[in-house]
This record gives sequence, C-alpha cells and structure tokens, in this order.
Amino acid sequence: MPSYQKQRLLIKGGRVVNDDQSVEADVYVEEGVVQEVGPNLNPRPPSGLTVLDATNKLVIPGGIDTHTHLQFPFMGTTSKDDFYTGTKAAVAGGTTMIIDFAIPQKGCSLIEAFDTWKSWADPKVCCDYALHVAVTWWSDEVKEEMKTLVDVKGVNSFKMFMAYKDLYMLSDEELYSAFSYCKELGTIAQVHAENGELIAQNAKKLLAMGITGPEGHALSHSEDVEAEATHRAIAIANTVNCPLFVVHVMSKSSARMITNARNEGKVVYGEPIAAGLGIDGTNYWNEDWAHAAAHVMSPPLSPDPSTPDFLMNLLANDDLSVVGTDNCTFDTCQKALGKDDFTKIPNGLNGVEDRMSVVWEKGVYSGKMDENRFVAVTSTNAAKIFNLYPKKGRIAVGSDADIVIWDPEATRTISAKTHHQANNFNVFEGMVCHGVPVTTISRGKVVYHDGDFNVTAGQGKYVSRPPFPPYVYERVKQRQEVCKPVPVKREPYAGVVSATPESE
Repeated sequence: MPSYQKQRLLIKGGRVVNDDQSVEADVYVEEGVVQEVGPNLNPRPPSGLTVLDATNKLVIPGGIDTHTHLQFPFMGTTSKDDFYTGTKAAVAGGTTMIIDFAIPQKGCSLIEAFDTWKSWADPKVCCDYALHVAVTWWSDEVKEEMKTLVDVKGVNSFKMFMAYKDLYMLSDEELYSAFSYCKELGTIAQVHAENGELIAQNAKKLLAMGITGPEGHALSHSEDVEAEATHRAIAIANTVNCPLFVVHVMSKSSARMITNARNEGKVVYGEPIAAGLGIDGTNYWNEDWAHAAAHVMSPPLSPDPSTPDFLMNLLANDDLSVVGTDNCTFDTCQKALGKDDFTKIPNGLNGVEDRMSVVWEKGVYSGKMDENRFVAVTSTNAAKIFNLYPKKGRIAVGSDADIVIWDPEATRTISAKTHHQANNFNVFEGMVCHGVPVTTISRGKVVYHDGDFNVTAGQGKYVSRPPFPPYVYERVKQRQEVCKPVPVKREPYAGVVSATPESE
C-alpha cells in the first residue's frame, strides 16, 4: 500500500451519504480537509493525486464512538486495549474519533485526571479523540476545576455515576448541584443511571444465597435498578433545565423512560451501545464461566432476548440518539479476579472495532433504518451534541477529511481470531455482518485500506469541544428566558397572624 501522508485524495464514483441526504458525487481532499464535493471532479495537477475508487460503495463520515475506556485502571486491573490498539481497531471498523473518559478517584483532582489520561493518549492514538471528565465527588474545588476544564482544556461534557457505591457514586443532592453547574457552564451532563444502593443490597443477598457466578451480576443489576435511576436523573436534570445524556442504555424500561421524556419535550439523549444492540444477557447463564464472565458489564446486557431489537427500533426512530460501545476489554485471566465472587469480575466488553458493522447489520440490513439514519446515529448526532459539527460528522467543503468508503453488500464474520483488539474474546463471535469498511481516512490520510494499516502511534489529535453546542443549547437557553415562574400579583394579606389558635 502506498504511503498516504500529506495526501491529495480523490474519492471517485461513490454515493456520498450524510445524515440528511445521499448524492452521487466525488470527494476531493487536500491538507486533511474536504475541498470539493461534486460530480466528475478533476483536480489539478494530476501528479501526486491518489485516486480511490468508490464505485458501488458509500462514502460516509467517519464514525464517532462516544463511549470508550482505553487503558482504564479499574477493579484491580487495567483494560486490555490501550490508546494504540483501541484506536487502531477503531479505524479498522470505520471509526475515526473516540471520546474516552478521564475518571478521578473520589477526593482527587479532575484536572489531574484529565492531564493523566491525555498523557496516556497523546503518544498512542491513531485517530482523533476527546475526553469526557467524570465528577465523582462534589465541592467548591470541583466546581472551579470544571470551569477550568471548559475554559482551558476543551471539555464540554461531564459524567456522573449513580452506581458504584463508595467508589464513584453521587447522592441526589450532589447530582442536583453538578447538573445545575453543567447547565451554567454550557456543558452536557452525562449519567450512568443505576441505583447503586439497590445493587449493593441485591449483591449481598445473592452472595449469601451461594450465587457467586456471572448470573449474579445480572440478577443484582435488575432492570428496575436501571429504570429507577434513569427516571430520577431525568427528573433532576429537568428541574434545573440541564440537558442530559444517558450513557449505555441497556434495558427496555430505561429506554422507555427516555422516550417518554423526549415525548414530553425534555432535553435528553439516550446512548445504546453496540453490544446491547447486537447480543443479549442470556449469556450470563452460559455454563462456561469464562464465556459468561466475558459479558459482564454495568448495566448488564438485558436477559430479555427481544431487547436488542426493541432498542434498535427506538434508535431508528430518534427516541434514542447515538451509538457508543463502552469498550472496556478485560481478558479471561483478568475476568478471573471474580471467579469466586461476581462483584469482583472486572466490568467491560468490546465493541470499538465492530460497532459500525453491527449497527449496519441489525439496523440497515434488517430494514429498520436507512443509510442516512445510520450516519446520524454513528457519527452526525454525536458531532452535533458534543459541538464537533460540521468539522466532524459530515462530508462537506471545510469538514475534516474523516471519511469511510463503506461496502454495503460485503459481509464479514466477527471473530476474536481476526479482530484487531488486544482481547482474547469477542462478544460478537461468529456474527455475520453486512456492511464493511473498505477504506478509512483520518484527517486526509488513508489509515486503513483492504485489511492493511498505515497508522503511526500519536498521529491522532486531541479535539477541543467548545461549550454551549447549539444543537442542544438553543432550546435550553430559550426555555431559560421564557419559562421562568412568576409570582402571582395579589393584595397583601391584612388579617390577623397567630401562631396558636385563639381560645374560645
């Protein structure tokens, strides 16, 4: 494969698919940016021009995975995919940007966490990335650091946990304060919505009953646990007029809460993940412990086998908004930290490489969504919500040349034997997917083509995200202006005021 650094690229003969329209057009790229989109382009001079044939293929914006945890120190170990293998696998799957999470311990600096994660990522990333930051405790110091992260570090999203009691979990009072301040800063409040107290009590009860295997994880994180917290998060966010982004929506009940809230006009977005759309939680009852443990994540995959189909329908119809992965891989030996106690199994599974193909197979090939909605849920909506649009999430003049040539007719079979992730297990093992990335272009450089990589560790860039994304905040600001409560004008009360009833 030729070297593609500093390339002039002409993508010829494809159908350019954005979230709002598809057109037969060529795309000309120079200096990492889309310069022209139109029929029969013939850029000059022809020397030094690399032509990519996209005949009978789709030309789509590179995917944006809104939820990864690469080289994440968690539950006594560190996730297997680091920022190199994780982003290399991402581009092989047609994803050209990830948003990871900097997660401080309780009582620790948010800025230090951000700087630590960035120092891990910068030398390793093969594609562009950004960082959400978790708020795991609350104080005036945390408020000051949030403001600095927004003003100086390019952060416009903060994640709050309602689960992981004694580790990351916030109280309702802290959530109220955090959501209020997120709104003031013009950022997106994200939430891991599970009732941490109920999980802790359920787990204690199940372990006492002798249930120590992965099925205990699913039983302790029942659907009610997710639905209750989702409802509570929506209520708190709506009270303070803060836009809410519910990460990894896994159950029908939680998805219905989000759907209902959106139907009532609340500013809330739901993020299902590739695994929740592709497989189900019956895997937790598999008799092979390693197989069952490989699927452990929080919230768990739904044990109801009709859930993936249900979530995909909501995603197709705009009740749910974007697809992430929660990619947080641990191999069998790491998962074995919980071989005698399901609460000690490191939580996480794969998805960063397979997300695009799984959504095409389960969404587009199945007839639930069209190619434009596919682009919306895998790229454009994320770009709009997190204020990256139209540099990301669109193929148009002036946009970053993060582009995928996608073959909608080709198929591939997912397997740990052939995937590019560092893990020894793939939760989609054996799944045949229509929809395959042929070529992935990151910032105007061909980084993956027909199975060959052309990546360098550190070639990706950290992308700053300004606050007040218009897609989200236009409505929020307007409501702030027109929906203020006003006091009733009435004559002052002039009668007797008495603390105790008068004696007869």
